[in-house]
Amino acid sequence: MTDPNKVALPLVVGGVVLRNRVFLAPMSGITDEPFRKRAYGHGAGLVVSEMVASGELARGRAGFDLRIRHSGLPVHMVQLAGREAAHMAEAARIAAGEGADIIDINMGCPAKKVTGGYAGSALMRDLDHALTLIEAVIGAVKVPVTVKMRLGWDEEALNAPMLARRAEQAGVSMVTVHGRTRCQFYQGKADWRAIARVKEAVSIPVVANGDVAGAVDAATILEQSGADAVMVGRAHYGAPWTAGVIAASASGTEPPGLPGDVAELADYVIAHYEDMLAHYGIESGLRQARKHLGWYLDRHAAAAPATLRKGILTSFEPAHVVALLREAFLCVGAAEDIRSAA
Repeated sequence: MTDPNKVALPLVVGGVVLRNRVFLAPMSGITDEPFRKRAYGHGAGLVVSEMVASGELARGRAGFDLRIRHSGLPVHMVQLAGREAAHMAEAARIAAGEGADIIDINMGCPAKKVTGGYAGSALMRDLDHALTLIEAVIGAVKVPVTVKMRLGWDEEALNAPMLARRAEQAGVSMVTVHGRTRCQFYQGKADWRAIARVKEAVSIPVVANGDVAGAVDAATILEQSGADAVMVGRAHYGAPWTAGVIAASASGTEPPGLPGDVAELADYVIAHYEDMLAHYGIESGLRQARKHLGWYLDRHAAAAPATLRKGILTSFEPAHVVALLREAFLCVGAAEDIRSAA
């Protein structure tokens, strides 16, 4: 039987020591630097950049440097996506030059704009080509390389164990498996038991991913999959502390930095908002922050009047947004127990 508390233990990936085994998943447009800093500050064992298109990075497209910029955290992990070996190798060199401690290769994204370009989970349809990308990245950098994948393209091609085995033989240091096929997108329930076949196929660490919302889910997915660690994604919407709460629950400690009451929660959300404006600049930051503000409101201030919500999500004046946020949280009266959300 898997020890439910093992997520609190360190994990070594290619010589890089991770402080625990509860990770923040890479999520495009979400896990930017301000978000990763918060998740790590609350106790996540590893945080991963949002997906970076290797071709755009290799060609020097403006804005992509923000996605790989070192955040000053102890472990800097960058996820790359692409279909051309030369671009993947060059992007890996750029990321390593910016201080990346681990490079992750995306072979799991189900989005049509990614798979339509024969990247992401589309690579699971051609393992020979997928291996050329893995070999190119490993040959380009000295840091550990990892791969994130799905169970397969569809139910007729559940080839994650084969891809994981070949990736390990090529020199990959860890694999992460989302318990769905690409054709499932996010429909139905992730098949945690199916991840066990990947664990049986390799000797490197395996990370289980998909539908983990809290400590009970984390213990269950590890029990059913036999995996070495757990990766949590969408449960972080409006709750950057989720991975940290799960890790703290396993260790019997208190997760650091949680807001304790409504006033602190309002301050927390406002600080996140202001950090995003500073990170992206006002114009882009306003757009990027709105989804996060919406999630915070949905999760913690759903009872606030609709007029306040509309103003927060449509205003172009940061000071006005801040004032409306304070008002929205005051309307709630009392914050939920943050820990109960995870």
